[in-house]
Amino acid sequence: MKKGFQNNTSSARQLKTTGNTLVQLEWNKGDFTWNSMSGRSVRLRSVPIQSLSELERARLQEVAFYQLQQDCDLSCPITIPKDGQKRKKSLRKKLDSLGKEKNKDREFIPQAFGMPLSQVIANDRAYKLKQDSQRDEQKDASDFVASLLPFGNKRQNKELSSSNSSLSSTSETPNESTSPNTPEPAPRARRRGAMSVDSITDLDDSQSRLLEALQLSLPAEAHSKKEKARDKKLSLNPIYRQVPRLVDSCCQHLEKHGLQTVGIFRVGSSKKRVRQLREEFDRGVDVSLEEEHSVHDVAALLKEFLRDMPDPLLTRELYTAFINTLLLEPEEQLGTLQLLIYLLPPCNCDTLHRLLQFLSMVARHANDNVSKDGQEVTGNKMTSLNLATIFGPNLLHKQKSSDKEFSVQSSARAEESTAIIAVVQKMIENYEALFMVPPDLQNEVLISLLETDPDVVDYLLRRKASQSSTSSVPPAAVQACPQSPASGVLTP
Repeated sequence: MKKGFQNNTSSARQLKTTGNTLVQLEWNKGDFTWNSMSGRSVRLRSVPIQSLSELERARLQEVAFYQLQQDCDLSCPITIPKDGQKRKKSLRKKLDSLGKEKNKDREFIPQAFGMPLSQVIANDRAYKLKQDSQRDEQKDASDFVASLLPFGNKRQNKELSSSNSSLSSTSETPNESTSPNTPEPAPRARRRGAMSVDSITDLDDSQSRLLEALQLSLPAEAHSKKEKARDKKLSLNPIYRQVPRLVDSCCQHLEKHGLQTVGIFRVGSSKKRVRQLREEFDRGVDVSLEEEHSVHDVAALLKEFLRDMPDPLLTRELYTAFINTLLLEPEEQLGTLQLLIYLLPPCNCDTLHRLLQFLSMVARHANDNVSKDGQEVTGNKMTSLNLATIFGPNLLHKQKSSDKEFSVQSSARAEESTAIIAVVQKMIENYEALFMVPPDLQNEVLISLLETDPDVVDYLLRRKASQSSTSSVPPAAVQACPQSPASGVLTP
């Protein structure tokens, strides 16, 4: 129960009893510095969104939604996209799937293409856990066989010396193991998907509710996301990066072998080889993209994956909002894009970050340059505009209602296509700043948690304090929509 709550212009304090412990948290609104009774002082700084805990990211969605509703005039309704929504198949996709079933009797369920993003990531993780389990079983079997070898050597020695009148321990072979009964090492612990809670022992045992909340969580499987978001246990630590194995593999391969390739993403590929790679990923095979794989085939595979997603990476719910950011003042556009990105489900947000990181690297190699040894290096000619033109329609689009509407509104769609390209180009050129969370929004997240869980806030502050010594200087923060003078407590 709350003993008192004070909210001043310069600072605020929260007092709460938890068991026999009095928790006191205080923050300064001027420089976003928080203090707890444990003596820790934490000044909030811009941090990558991936460094936030699962709980903080969920609250950040609500804070961003609140700020977009209150301060940004995008002239359209805004909703927080729901993860893993089922979409109706378009006529083209229905015909494609029917043709494939007719021409080839598939004996497997696709694991990557045409699946909701959260399901793809769940499939990747299930496959990885299966691989880890098989490796552990093979290692255990090898260790067991190795432990039996000394006994086999002993038996052979005994048989060879059975004709002798006496048998002593000195007749054993010199290279025999000296300790055949050595117990096997304990089985290796399975790796978790999130960071371990190092300071969990600092919490009282009586805080059973908090201890349950501290259970590290993985992204929920698609079939279990029939939401009770508030009832779901959310981790107080960052969850593992939610990027499909296919996307990360393609980006790594192209970063290593394709940055100097002229016309990458424009030059044609081998349909047969791309289809083979696609089927391997769809079967859940552990595909290793090597140097001999054509960069054009891998580039085409990446584009196909993004094109075939049931819901685009930037989601249909936010289509109009992303487009309408171009109607704002130039200095407000990046900040509003940032808030919209915060609304994305974590799997969409993490995958978008990985993709934009890669596209930004490609764009930096677009122009010709001179290497350190004086050699002229040809650029790949893929500027941020060219990349946005290719990837924009796959990342941001809305479902067409009919072919007739498509033809009637072709001019309007051309204008929208130009807007899509402009939005994606801005993302490519500013991706580092877009995925940073400024101190004021982190402050709002902590305030919203402070009302209900001050003990949770205290734990999060201790984690931030332990990370602050190793954190690097972040990119410059972007300016969002004009904010209200007073920043109040948000009640989601």
